[in-house]
Amino acid sequence: MAGTGKYSCETASQTLEWINAIVRFIEPYAFLMNAHVVNFFTDRLWEAVDKEWMDCLRAEPVENLILIPCGEVQDHWPASLKNFLRDLRSLVFPREQVDLQKIFPGLTVASLGSVLAQGMNVKKKHEVEILSAITSFIAKRVGAQTVVDVGAGQGYLAQVLSFQYQHSVVAIDACSHHGSVTNARAERIKKHYAAQIRRSGSVNTSLLVPKTVTCRVLSTDMLKALSDMFIHEDGQTNLIGEDNEELCMKIDSSYGRGKEDSLVLAGLHACGDLSVTMLKNFVECVEVKAVVSIGCCYNLLSEEGVVNAGMQCGFPMSNGVKSEGFSLGKCARDLACQSAERWRSLEKDDAGHNFELHTFRAAFQMVLSKYYPEVLKTSPSIGRHGKALRRQQRRRILESSVNSSVQSQRDCEGGPLVRQIEAETGGKSGLVVAKLAAQSGARCEDTLFGDKCLHFEKFNLSGLHRLGLKPLQGINFQTIWKEAEPFAELIGPYWSLRASLGAVLETLILLDRLLFLQEKGSSLEAFMLPAFDPSLSPRNLAIVAVKI
Repeated sequence: MAGTGKYSCETASQTLEWINAIVRFIEPYAFLMNAHVVNFFTDRLWEAVDKEWMDCLRAEPVENLILIPCGEVQDHWPASLKNFLRDLRSLVFPREQVDLQKIFPGLTVASLGSVLAQGMNVKKKHEVEILSAITSFIAKRVGAQTVVDVGAGQGYLAQVLSFQYQHSVVAIDACSHHGSVTNARAERIKKHYAAQIRRSGSVNTSLLVPKTVTCRVLSTDMLKALSDMFIHEDGQTNLIGEDNEELCMKIDSSYGRGKEDSLVLAGLHACGDLSVTMLKNFVECVEVKAVVSIGCCYNLLSEEGVVNAGMQCGFPMSNGVKSEGFSLGKCARDLACQSAERWRSLEKDDAGHNFELHTFRAAFQMVLSKYYPEVLKTSPSIGRHGKALRRQQRRRILESSVNSSVQSQRDCEGGPLVRQIEAETGGKSGLVVAKLAAQSGARCEDTLFGDKCLHFEKFNLSGLHRLGLKPLQGINFQTIWKEAEPFAELIGPYWSLRASLGAVLETLILLDRLLFLQEKGSSLEAFMLPAFDPSLSPRNLAIVAVKI
């Protein structure tokens, strides 16, 4: 499949040209790509960005800032900023869902019934419907007897491939709980289908149920052998507790049984290096005839030259990128997980809330730097508690401002008034806030962001608690906040500009994987396509490869 109008990835040379164009583009913006927003105030990060850009964007409304990662520009912006975003978007692999019938003639995407779809949200149902159809189509094309679902989670994809498409499936996941859930869910589905068969009067009809394997796939050799080792065994196999060396010996001694089977590897958002291992396994293992991979969690990728030098790493994979000596680094890999489509779907109040949380976290870093310098050496993480804290504060403040009669429920996150309005608004937090504020006669910005200094102090106390630290007597949160506040309006523009690099970094990572396959020559066919509707599933780029 071709890429953008300017770039293509139909051949290895075209893919490498696209990759080199991305590298040339992003290198001058390494300061933005490799920055950590928690250091926004301590390192005065805004000073590294073009002053004309920041002066323009600091006055820009939130609803325009959240469109920056999508590449949308405003007429009054500086020409250099508009060119930056337009050039960036030209390098991003297209995300609009393709016409699957054109790519896979004869493909039928079947809608899942209520039994198979149990437990799935709209996003997951959409993903499983499409990926199961593609995987089944590919398996039939290459004549594979078995599909291996790598990083199977709770087995949604595996079960659809088994029950709906009648493939033999092995579901591999590192979590033993997922294996148990997969088996229990499969048994419930099996009973439903068995009852249907009995009612239809059919006889001698067998039902294929996924076999589950619990194991951490640490190498291509392990993945090579796992499917073959368990392909003829029933039920769930748990290898988590075994010594790794002993496990590898067991796998090696078992490998070779049942080699008449050919396999297709499928991964729906297999995390980090697991997607990479799938692609390497496809290339190295004779029995694997095809692979369908949709990756995620680029932040968990191992990287050559960063850690574990000499080991097989997740980036780069291709010789073309390796020869360039280019590395990403942890911050850039984190950034590759940013989704422009998620930004576009944010409501104004939620986006403002997110910017405020980034501001609080960056100002909290000032507290740690001044009062707890030793803690900073450990790169402390306080998780996502800020969102929950602000959500609770927002509900309490708004509920009390609406009606004093609900005072007794101020400490209850889901009071009756809130629940009623959530039901009316579909639970959209921005709409809930707006309606509550309207009923109380208060403005959203007054109720949500009124006393920022007070909220900042609460954020700090909660953050210190998360880190197991006691507040020191001499901490003056108000002074810290007053020092940060004059530059707080810059964090939204800065974070939006930085997030705009996410899609091009993801494109780079995935093109490297595609190039790795294309470098193997005419023995295989490999291409990349946006398989899902990006508004439902932003991480929608599938790499498909088939041995010829």
